[in-house]
Amino acid sequence: MLYALLGGFGVAALAAWLHRLTGRHSGWILALWPATLLLYFLSFLPDINSGTVLFFYDWIPSLQIRLSFRIDGLSLLFALLISGIGLFIVAYAGRYLEGHRDLGRFYVILLAFMSSMLGVVLADNLIALFVFWELTSITSYLLIGFNHEDASARRSALQGLFVTVGGGLALMTGLILLGQVGGSYELTELLDNGDAIRQHALYTPILLLIVLGAFTKSAQFPFHFWLPNAMAAPTPVSAYLHSATMVKAGVYLLARLHPALGGTELWSALLGTAGAVTLFIGIWLAVRSTGIKKMLAYSTVMALGTLTLLIGIGSEQALAAAMAFLLAHSLYKGALFMIAGIIDHETGSKDLRDTGGLFRAMPVTAVVAGVAALSLAGVLPMFGFVAKELLFESVLDDPRTWLLAMVVAGAVMTVAVAALIGILPWYGQPVATKKIPHEAPPALLAGPVVLATLGLLGGLFAPWVDQHLLAAATSAVAGTPVNPDLALWHGINPALGLSLFSLIAGLLLYRWHDGFRTATAFTDTLAKRGPERGYDWLMAALVRIAETQTRFFQSGYLRYYLMITLLTSMSLVWLVIGMKGDGLRLHLDLRDVQFHEAVLIFTLMAGAITAARTTSRLGAVAALGAVGFTVALLYVMFSAPDLGITQVLVETLTVILLVLVLFRLPGFLKLSSTALRVRDAIVAASVGVTMTALVLFALDARLYDSISHWHIAESLPSGYGRNMVNVILVDFRALDTLGEIFVLALAAIGVLAMIRLRAEDKRHE
Repeated sequence: MLYALLGGFGVAALAAWLHRLTGRHSGWILALWPATLLLYFLSFLPDINSGTVLFFYDWIPSLQIRLSFRIDGLSLLFALLISGIGLFIVAYAGRYLEGHRDLGRFYVILLAFMSSMLGVVLADNLIALFVFWELTSITSYLLIGFNHEDASARRSALQGLFVTVGGGLALMTGLILLGQVGGSYELTELLDNGDAIRQHALYTPILLLIVLGAFTKSAQFPFHFWLPNAMAAPTPVSAYLHSATMVKAGVYLLARLHPALGGTELWSALLGTAGAVTLFIGIWLAVRSTGIKKMLAYSTVMALGTLTLLIGIGSEQALAAAMAFLLAHSLYKGALFMIAGIIDHETGSKDLRDTGGLFRAMPVTAVVAGVAALSLAGVLPMFGFVAKELLFESVLDDPRTWLLAMVVAGAVMTVAVAALIGILPWYGQPVATKKIPHEAPPALLAGPVVLATLGLLGGLFAPWVDQHLLAAATSAVAGTPVNPDLALWHGINPALGLSLFSLIAGLLLYRWHDGFRTATAFTDTLAKRGPERGYDWLMAALVRIAETQTRFFQSGYLRYYLMITLLTSMSLVWLVIGMKGDGLRLHLDLRDVQFHEAVLIFTLMAGAITAARTTSRLGAVAALGAVGFTVALLYVMFSAPDLGITQVLVETLTVILLVLVLFRLPGFLKLSSTALRVRDAIVAASVGVTMTALVLFALDARLYDSISHWHIAESLPSGYGRNMVNVILVDFRALDTLGEIFVLALAAIGVLAMIRLRAEDKRHE
């Protein structure tokens, strides 16, 4: 399992090299990886009804965090879709983007995205799930912005990244709270502890945070706007994101956590309302669109809303409908998106109004498009029909009648969208296109043909699909064994009546589509004032805030940077002391201070005050030197001669360097007023008092025995050295010392570069 998940990142690392090596055949060759994954996951089908298969690998043992993975009906369904559709997407991309200069880079990102998505659906540990979750956000950002020279692609990629990563921050908090409340970060344990989690006082914030993360990922209202804008990505990306991966991650999370968080009124109200609103808005905007990819994208928003609605209803029938609808949507939407790419690739047309009569030139593509569109519309005997009937039955059983109205209206408009895609481009009078239309090559057609065929076979053999896959998936979501009893025909019932009504009304809407768009044009104004405008306002406000704080904090003067840093640190220190320092007291006992120690302290203070007040640079250097050498004496006095020697060497070098530099500086100038100097003195004194107080507090707040005894005892046997300080630096704190050496080396390289640059400038002069 670990090789199956993480191996994809290794294949991604080699993808660009394989592309250069194999040229135009690279798509099929790289498709061998998802094909291998598909076969691996198919091997779990015979045993999936027997229970959950778990895999454990230690990751961070000290924090009790493991790389744990689970195979059950839900994760297997997603894994099969991700790897199966990914197989055709990789092959499709090789032909669709053939000759593109960055095709190798595309393969790298796509395969990394595939592995990240598999990690999300297979992870059993919440921390691992979140890591893979964020990897999908990053890789999808790179995929959406693949055409990085296009400003709209960059904007859409950033929009998707900001929305999903913002939700990811909420999700991270929710998952941490869930792990704390549930007593484990393993889903296997959390899903069995649902009653305790739902009764906990933190249930509401946990639910709100996790739902926020899921809603942003799966484009639920009011976050739906980023998904259609992601159509700036190449068609293979759109087909993969919308059918089996990115946008369904949020739906997967809601389904996965249903046994732990679902079943409450808050859960049902949140998911039911958001799902229904998203469903209606998505399909309304789809009917209003004429761009092929935009129409498909908005219909995906509708599907995501439908899935969220069904999970929110939460009955066994609704959960079975969700799993059936998930599978049906993945099959027909993957096929339709790839067909949209074929239309663009072979004709140069991206808008429905620029197509027509393509059946003669592209008969195979037209037939495949028709079959996939029938499943989208929910027509017998497609698997989409099975899912649609289950959807109607689930909503009919729910007491909220307004949900039924929204679903029926959505079904009617979905039929119209399916007719527009399955009929309009292929039949009627031919329309002149930018390219001479012709049938697509096998690499482009393979995916749509297989997926559309599976949509047909799934309907004809619905009981087999139920028995071998969907029953286990539904049981995993419900948390208890469920037998959905899927069938192509359930007799004449209200659900069948609603299905027939949606077909007739949808075809009528298709017939008068132009008139409908004209009559509803006023809604475009509302759409322009929707959530996306709020996003734009928020981003503009963020820029204004950044500019304001930059002008205030980034003044360009080092003294202000130091002042802000010191005052902020000091304020936070006293805030914490005020909140949690009830038992602290100043450990101040001057009775044991001897005369020679008092002299050193007086010398130290006098040197510091002199350095701050003198107007002579040479005097300031001398005073700072006195401070440094006095500190060296203190080290020696308190049994740290090695530190004292180091301090003497550093101070000697510093004084010499400063004196040499002074000869090149102009005369001393008074650049600050008396008031500013008084302010600086107050800040400096406050920071000094704070640090002194911290030291005195620390002397009285020792929680553990000193570690110095362990260092003394282990210096020779463990570090093979009698000089304890050296052993600490090079053995016990070796990584810290290595970091310091690296910083010094980096500074030395910088100085060397500046010196050589200055020498080069002089030679040119």
